[in-house]
Amino acid sequence: METEADGDDCRGPEPARNSDPESSLQPKTEDDTGDSSEPDTEDSADWKKTREPASGTNSLKNKHESVSDSSRSIENKPFSCSVYKKAFSQSRNVKAHMRIHTGEKPFSCSVCEKAFLRSEQLKAHMRIHTGEKPFSCSVCEKAFLRSGHLKAHMRIHTGEKPFSCSVCEKAFLRSGHLKAHMISHTGDKPFSCKVCEKAFSRIEHLNTHMRIHTGEKPHSCSVCKKAFSQNIDLKRHMRIHTGEKPHSCSVCKKAFSRNIDLKKHMRIHTGEKPHSCSVCKKAFSQSGHLKTHMRVHTGE
Repeated sequence: METEADGDDCRGPEPARNSDPESSLQPKTEDDTGDSSEPDTEDSADWKKTREPASGTNSLKNKHESVSDSSRSIENKPFSCSVYKKAFSQSRNVKAHMRIHTGEKPFSCSVCEKAFLRSEQLKAHMRIHTGEKPFSCSVCEKAFLRSGHLKAHMRIHTGEKPFSCSVCEKAFLRSGHLKAHMISHTGDKPFSCKVCEKAFSRIEHLNTHMRIHTGEKPHSCSVCKKAFSQNIDLKRHMRIHTGEKPHSCSVCKKAFSRNIDLKKHMRIHTGEKPHSCSVCKKAFSQSGHLKTHMRVHTGE
């Protein structure tokens, strides 16, 4: 039977044109793409040449080389996962990989007993307890526990915002910020208070709300020691001591320490009177003025 090379080859018939002599020898690894539509490269051109008619010597050489390549590949990654056949070069790597399937976490923290799949994960975790921050910013020298945290921080300096909203196209530094933002479009409020069942879009908002029930006030004034449940309230309070008035009227330039005071003031210029008496319908610009007026009717 004649082969592609010549009619005198006694090694038996060539494999069919659509079969791959390497396929039965090559193990499936993470490098396999399965994409046959790759554009031709230098390597693919060389491969095509081995399929063209050649002398018996060249054909034997090419066949020997392809079998040798497959053998080397098998030798390079002889250890494979029994679940989905991912291949590894060392037995310890496949053992570490198998923990994903078994759930085994053999590396535990000596301080808090939290367990991890890999030793390097434990080492990174231990920095929480030791305070070590080996990754520092080359611009502002701020230090971080993890390299990933440093990479995210660098976007502050570069201005890069790789995470953008598919609805309004607003961009964010971190994926977590984008996820929190998406709730503004969906209206989802997955975090609810166990005491009063009020719902919140973000966990940090729920945590702040819980202080209403617990009475916790972790933010205290360094001058007069007055305590507040929220940091924003402390910042506003500090203006009493500093005299800062960041909110100013666009009409008369009068300044205020709180934005709510500026809004009340603006009613003088606009003539708005949102607070009206339920008895005589007289209107007032401020709720305090309405309360004073109500005494006329109540006799208080």
